[in-house]
Amino acid sequence: MFRLRTGFKEELQSSKVTIGSWITIGNTSIVEIMAQAGFNWLTVDLEHSAITLDKTQELIRVIELSGVFPLVRIGENNSHLIKRVMDAGSYGVIVPMVNNRADAVKAIKAIKYPPLGKRGIGLARAQGYGLEFEKYKNWINKESILIVQIEHIEAIKNLEEILSLAGVDGSIIGPYDLSGSLGIPGNFEHPKIKEALKEYESICKKLNKPMGIHIIPPDYREVLSYIEKGYKFIAFSLDTLFLGVKCREEVEKLKRLLS
Repeated sequence: MFRLRTGFKEELQSSKVTIGSWITIGNTSIVEIMAQAGFNWLTVDLEHSAITLDKTQELIRVIELSGVFPLVRIGENNSHLIKRVMDAGSYGVIVPMVNNRADAVKAIKAIKYPPLGKRGIGLARAQGYGLEFEKYKNWINKESILIVQIEHIEAIKNLEEILSLAGVDGSIIGPYDLSGSLGIPGNFEHPKIKEALKEYESICKKLNKPMGIHIIPPDYREVLSYIEKGYKFIAFSLDTLFLGVKCREEVEKLKRLLS
């Protein structure tokens, strides 16, 4: 059953660096391997994967039983979907395309029970299948996590009012979509991107909110470079790249030796 662990919110509010990763392959063995690798948290991605909701609950269970905090990146800011992944036992959600205060408020209301939110009450895995509702009710409004994805230039413009909301625990830059919103997809060295990131960093520091970013290449040196810049909530690559890059690197080395 759902363990009702605490401490994740406290880690986000402190100066501690937390390192997580992205799950896009709906296989419990892969998730278990990832969970035992030493990550603080793992996010099941429902936006850019073929993972179904029933498989999501299985993956959440494996992550949680491995002692890692489970999150879900939903495909859209949809209160029905947020309710369902939270009922499945996710500790929180990462919500894409939060571009203004209204978007953030909508997500907060979908996670929290009344009086803080508008989430409907069910008796699923998170509530101990009906046996631990009182415990969960006390846990959810105090410990659940909302991370907003900042992946559009409009979100940068409205960042202060988004992050000022009490229910927003942190944010994470979506570098590809942010660059796309500026008409320069993937061009991370462009001055417009650098200026947007500088504004993001300035506002996060002003409001004492953890800066977050998704580092796509599975290269620890890139992670270190952002930690040095003050980033605290860092998604380190994803399952497919950890698997694919290592496979190719080692096979290429072997082929060069054999040739």
